Amino acid sequence: MGSPGLGNRNNGRRLGITEPISLGGPTEYDVIKTRELEKYLQDVGLYESREEAVGREEVLGRLDQIVKTWVKAISRSKGLNEQLVQEANAKIFTFGSYRLGVHGPGADIDTLCVGPRYATREEDFFGELYKMLSEMPEVSELHPVPDAHVPVMGFKFKGVSIDLLYAKLSLWVIPEDLDISQDSILQNTDEQTVRSLNGCRVTDQILRLVPNIQNFMTTLRCMRFWAKRRGVYSNVTGFLGGINWALLVARICQLYPNALPNMLVSRFFRVYTQWRWPNPVMLCAIEEGSLGLQVWDPRKYPKDRYHLMPIITPAYPCMNSSYNVSASTLRIMTDEFQRGSEICEAMEANKAEWDTLFEPFAFFEAYKNYLQIDISAEDDDDLRKWKGWVESRLRQLTLKIERHTYNMLQCHPHPGEFQDKSKPLHCSYFMGLQRKQGVPVNEGEQFDIRLTVEEFKHSVNMYTLRKPGMEIRVTHVKRRSIPSFVFPGGVRPSRPSKVTWDSKRISDTKVSSHAGSDKSGEVKGFADGQDDGKKRKRVDDNTDAQSRNSKHVTAVPSSSPELHVGSPVSTVSSCSAKGDHSDATGFVEPIREKPESNIVNGFINSSSLEEFSSHNGEVDGSAGSTPPNKGLLVTTDVSSCKEAENLAIEKIMSGPYGAHQAITQELEELEDDLEVRNQVRSVGNTKAGPVESSMSDSAGAAPVSSSNGAGPSIGLHANGGIEELEPAELIVPITNRIPSAAPLAQRKPLIRLSFTSLGKASEKSG
Repeated sequence: MGSPGLGNRNNGRRLGITEPISLGGPTEYDVIKTRELEKYLQDVGLYESREEAVGREEVLGRLDQIVKTWVKAISRSKGLNEQLVQEANAKIFTFGSYRLGVHGPGADIDTLCVGPRYATREEDFFGELYKMLSEMPEVSELHPVPDAHVPVMGFKFKGVSIDLLYAKLSLWVIPEDLDISQDSILQNTDEQTVRSLNGCRVTDQILRLVPNIQNFMTTLRCMRFWAKRRGVYSNVTGFLGGINWALLVARICQLYPNALPNMLVSRFFRVYTQWRWPNPVMLCAIEEGSLGLQVWDPRKYPKDRYHLMPIITPAYPCMNSSYNVSASTLRIMTDEFQRGSEICEAMEANKAEWDTLFEPFAFFEAYKNYLQIDISAEDDDDLRKWKGWVESRLRQLTLKIERHTYNMLQCHPHPGEFQDKSKPLHCSYFMGLQRKQGVPVNEGEQFDIRLTVEEFKHSVNMYTLRKPGMEIRVTHVKRRSIPSFVFPGGVRPSRPSKVTWDSKRISDTKVSSHAGSDKSGEVKGFADGQDDGKKRKRVDDNTDAQSRNSKHVTAVPSSSPELHVGSPVSTVSSCSAKGDHSDATGFVEPIREKPESNIVNGFINSSSLEEFSSHNGEVDGSAGSTPPNKGLLVTTDVSSCKEAENLAIEKIMSGPYGAHQAITQELEELEDDLEVRNQVRSVGNTKAGPVESSMSDSAGAAPVSSSNGAGPSIGLHANGGIEELEPAELIVPITNRIPSAAPLAQRKPLIRLSFTSLGKASEKSG
């Protein structure tokens, strides 16, 4: 754990591509709050015991011996001369949370085996080494994944979970003192080796680029715990994973090199609340390198221009580590940053404590509509493979729903799986759904995502290793119908009586904004003329907003009482080409002025990004000394200079990052969905980004669909929504790749959400 007052090991030297925001040291308050934070993290069980730490070291030592024995056996079997056999060597490196020193009890250890040029990945690593491990009694749950983007072999060794990668270098002999941080190590290696080495190289570079490793570790441990509590820790579902959070924290450490974890946590939220995504977060300048490997560069590569939240790795080849982020997940994370910033300010005023910051996000109280994705297989091995594949595709469902509803229906994927103990070999995933906030509600408006869901299921079922029994089912469920197995102990909780930070702020927001609410969004009545359903709806919504442990809202009027799919979420700009950051409610993000002179049709003007490769003469991000007291903000009491600090953050944003912009659609997904692009063109959308503004004044218009009548549509219907699903084989074909089926008109809709009928539905199910 961090020691308050631990000195800056890089005093006088600048780390990062800009000057620090503040060189101020800790106050007595910071020392006290940091000790409180460390005790809190220890009390919640984030630190492993000494015995477990020793056990991990023993396992790693044993694994190193095993790969050395393996490579000698390989050298003999290949008939190499005796000298090479004697010198044959392989070496184990660690990376990820274990290497960064922020792993918790029972965590996996990310490891890398580096071998010589004659030890192949396919035959020797996944062949001979796999065979050796399978015969060892200490090894259990051994499963190779050779066809993964980064090939990996997972197993448990004496109960310790190991993820083992392999890198085949061009060297005949692997020296024991091998330095894999040198770029030359990548010469004459294949793509899998470059990707496998990347984890270790990035982790080591992060540790070199932070001013105080101990403070970095404590802050990162805190932020990882916070992200998991708030449901935003998951790379595969479109949030951020371990390396992403490490890079974000490392950048804050560079900007506040002498700060303790208490201040670093506070400034983390303050900086990233004001960050103008998609400006990239970088720890050092991006170098082209001499090996010709592709680095992140939106000037050259169109796909890089579509990344919404670029967080760039510091080791060559520099890449965007957060390409999975979507418009919905970015909006959720930005809202969480805002919540964290406000709680930290409340803590400074003694109005909140650390446990307030770490209040869990009550996902199943947050929305009224959910998608439930159930998968099953015939045995454990098949289910493990099927789960891995489906999880990798869930992000595509989020993107497809966003696109096919023109960002009017927002998705919140839950970053985890649930298992019903009564159904072995099954597991379930959930996704919260809500209408976009701040847009006027059209009476009877519905979202028809039948074909979107079928398209997703079709892509999942294209799995090349699919076997009989591997099934997927998608259903629409309301909050009251959420299965009990998702709750702790399998018991659905009663409405929470505890007043949380989230519920209190939501209540305050509703009261403060009630006078200015937009009457046009209110429900005028239902088809049957009954009014009691509306009254019940209002009571239900009020209860939800008061009790829900959900995300915080900033000045969003409760203009649509019939639309409370959970509580409103502040509308964060999805980084459109025009850079407009005000939504229909009038809410404007702080310090969001975007220079537009360097933007052409939503793309980057190359001249504005020359500083990406080298800024202020920086080569490695740490060269050159900073004169004493030089910084963007020079003060010993940063907390009393918030305005000056905000200006310093703004100065950073307008400095080395230029005017990097992105449109909300990702080129990668566009390439996968050519038919969607054609449908968009057919309804008159000639822009690269999704159509959002046209939806607010489309009441009474005909449903939007493709020219062939088979595309996803947003129907504006007066009747109540039908919310059950039909079997996959009964669905209309999406493209000519899908077998023909019965006409759409003869079938019930898969999922049709009618938000204006929720009060009526509540009455029926209440």
